[in-house]
Amino acid sequence: MRKRKRVRSAGCRNVLWSEWWIWVSKDATKPGEGQRVSYTSEPHCQITSMETGKNTEDHLKAHKMKKKILRKQVRAQHTLMRHEGIECISHATQSLVIANAGLGNGMSRHQLHRIVDNYGVVETLLMPPNKPYSFVQYESTEEAKKAFDALNGKEVTLEDFDQNIVLYCNFVGKVFWKNSVPTSLPPDLKVIEDIISPEEERKMLESIDWRGDENTQTAQKTLKHRRVKHFGYEFRYDNNDVDKDNPLPGGLPEICIPFLEKCLKQGYIKHKPDQLTVNQYEPGQGIPPHIDTHSAFEDEIISLSLGSEIVMDFKHPDGHTVAVMLPRRSLLVMTGESRYLWTHGITPRKYDVIQASELGQKVGTITADVRDLTLKRRETRTSFTFRKVRRSSCNCIYPSVCDSQKGQQRQAEPSFPHNEMEASELEQQYVHKVYEEIATHFSSTRHSPWPRVVEFLRSLPEGSIVADVGCGNGKYLGINRDLYMVGCDRSKNLVDICGEKDCQAFVCDALSVPIRSGSCDACISIAVIHHFSTAERRLAAIRELARLLKPGGTALIYVWAMEQEYKNQKSKYLKEKHGSKDKEEESSTGTSQRLLDDQKHDRSSQGSACSDRLLDDSEDKGCAAKPVADSRLPVHTNRTSFHSQDMLVPWHLKGGIKKKGAVVDEASLAGCKESQELSPVFHRYYHVFREGELEAACRSLDCVRILKNYYDQGNWCVVLEKL
Repeated sequence: MRKRKRVRSAGCRNVLWSEWWIWVSKDATKPGEGQRVSYTSEPHCQITSMETGKNTEDHLKAHKMKKKILRKQVRAQHTLMRHEGIECISHATQSLVIANAGLGNGMSRHQLHRIVDNYGVVETLLMPPNKPYSFVQYESTEEAKKAFDALNGKEVTLEDFDQNIVLYCNFVGKVFWKNSVPTSLPPDLKVIEDIISPEEERKMLESIDWRGDENTQTAQKTLKHRRVKHFGYEFRYDNNDVDKDNPLPGGLPEICIPFLEKCLKQGYIKHKPDQLTVNQYEPGQGIPPHIDTHSAFEDEIISLSLGSEIVMDFKHPDGHTVAVMLPRRSLLVMTGESRYLWTHGITPRKYDVIQASELGQKVGTITADVRDLTLKRRETRTSFTFRKVRRSSCNCIYPSVCDSQKGQQRQAEPSFPHNEMEASELEQQYVHKVYEEIATHFSSTRHSPWPRVVEFLRSLPEGSIVADVGCGNGKYLGINRDLYMVGCDRSKNLVDICGEKDCQAFVCDALSVPIRSGSCDACISIAVIHHFSTAERRLAAIRELARLLKPGGTALIYVWAMEQEYKNQKSKYLKEKHGSKDKEEESSTGTSQRLLDDQKHDRSSQGSACSDRLLDDSEDKGCAAKPVADSRLPVHTNRTSFHSQDMLVPWHLKGGIKKKGAVVDEASLAGCKESQELSPVFHRYYHVFREGELEAACRSLDCVRILKNYYDQGNWCVVLEKL
């Protein structure tokens, strides 16, 4: 029996074919026995039909593979452009991006180095954290081309995961990466290495019996991501609290007592803990980001890492994150801000991104240096976390994230003012009285003049008469000795400090300055007008500045900005937010605050009266929020984003410094219970300005024109000229 086949040689697409029919015998076993050979008119294309079928199948497979690789290359190009803004190029260069060879999908630096070293001298290997790609730069373009040809579409096995992946390569231009700035630990957080010996570690681990899933005496539980035991008191995960009236039998394990006495003796803790939680984490397990409940435990929380090291992630409410390496047998001590404000957690994964140069493992933060990052496989880790159960409500200085204070706060917070009398009373209580109390401490934090204010003062003609309205401690009064400067401020104590510096200043209200109209060549109002609580009073303060000026005279105004991140740049105050707690006013802002979602939801209707009257010509930039009846002013959490234009900003009085013989007013002083650790907290009223709001207010006055407006490190600024 015979069948007819039509044969065509693969790969010769653009030639004219002379096709012959081929008769093949079913029983033919070799040429000449019923099998005819086909030929085409193309030279050197003589093949058998059997070979042709195999070649065609191989060609189709190769063609499909090339299409797949090309498709993956294009996808990798789009990912790179979206993540890093780096564009791939078509011609060969010294630099390659290798997709699927990143820390984010399990490739270690050691393995990738071994792979890419086969094709030439590697000058640079960059591995961004948590990304599925890496960059390699060779000494020459020829070496990079050799690596591209060998690695593009190559299947490799990830050493630590026994998983196959396919690499996809693209050429890129020179890759520029910002040098990493070493990150400091969160404030009030310590990590003490080698707090116990290996023998002590072994005994403590052996003392914990994990047999069985439940144990009443230790409240043992098997949770989704870890196993846990409680001693002393059970921590209830259903309400994130402890039952203080029902201690667990047995107290803390005896083996922990010498360790706790050592911590007390060396000053790591001040109070002996009475509650212990033991967590056991297998590789791939973790614990969600959280803040230990304020009302449940005292300030100090310590955690001992046994069996293995781990990377713990700390996050500030403004989104700033710090990855902290906790070495084996180290002690983590959380107090103050790190305990009350920052969340901490362990990401569930089987490996950690760490510094390749510190595989040892060294304590400290993990710096995102792409030239020195690798993966470290996790092992079983057991943590002993000791706490002291709190017997009274929490009185910390972070009310927006404190469960003890949230209910009390609403009663203490003043309402938004609805008339002139209420506005005046609010400012008297939450601006004037507060600055009288904190004047000495406030002055100690206000010693560096802002450069652009100095520039304005030095640009004035010699002999100019200048009024500094709201001069504070007088830090601008002596900037330019060629000027005749006089200051005024509502706070007598701040004016007294000006006198101690031999500066001319007097006490008055910024709405009624006792200086003759038209007598000043220039005025400055730096960080003052945002303390007025209604749009009418803020406008009146600007009008008063204009009254003091001669025709042609200029005024410089600074107000605090709602936008502390402008044109993708964080303000200086945000960048320095973890450096000094004294800079309360400047460092009270951030970018996003997930912990304040409930506060944000409750108070989203609160805002400023400014928008509906002063920003009609700039609707999209105005404050959309409107004040409502009986609305309460929110208490802002320092160094977090603003959720309302009108709020109370805490001032933490350092060391209890205040004017001599002063009686602290309870209405303006928050959280002043007797405590050795916590300082008094005063609340100051602020209205933060949105972009365009200050200019709109100035334009509503016929007697001035705006010469310049700009944004300067978290402030909106204008320069006015008197017409």
